[in-house]
Formats: sequence, structure tokens, C-alpha cells
Amino acid sequence: MPLPLTAPEILNREFLEIRCRILDLAAALDRLQRAEGSVADDPRLARLREALAIVQDESDDRAEQVQMVFSRPYDDTWQNALKVAPR
Repeated sequence: MPLPLTAPEILNREFLEIRCRILDLAAALDRLQRAEGSVADDPRLARLREALAIVQDESDDRAEQVQMVFSRPYDDTWQNALKVAPR
């Protein structure tokens, strides 16, 4: 079994991909800002901003926190609410 990578090894391996994703995000936000109309009151934009704030934090569970920003709270009756037959 190979040993886990060190932080410098992970950064070396993933830096360009992370950089690309950040550039894609910045470009999308630029397009939104330049476009006609406003989405300032759109709750999706608020969620994006909340997720970006989490990404900048140094906690150990950023991926989970970001996922929760975009998730619905768990509902025990989800099958009824979504009209899905139980298995």
C-alpha cells in the first residue's frame, strides 16, 4: 500500500487544476456582473457567496460544509413529499 502524499506533493499534483477551477469561477461571476439585469436578490447567488466564504476558511470539513449549503435539510417523509415509492 503506498504511503499517503504529503501536503507539498498534493499541492504540486493539484495546483494547476485548482487554479483552473478558480479561474472558471471568477469568469462565471464576471459574466453575471456584466450581464444585463440583476440577480442580487437571488438566493442562489447568496448560497454561492456563502460557499466561497467556507472555502476560504481553514476548517477540516470544508467540502461537507459547502455540500450542506446546497442541500436541503433531511426530511424523514421525503418519499411522500417527492412521490417516490418505497423499495
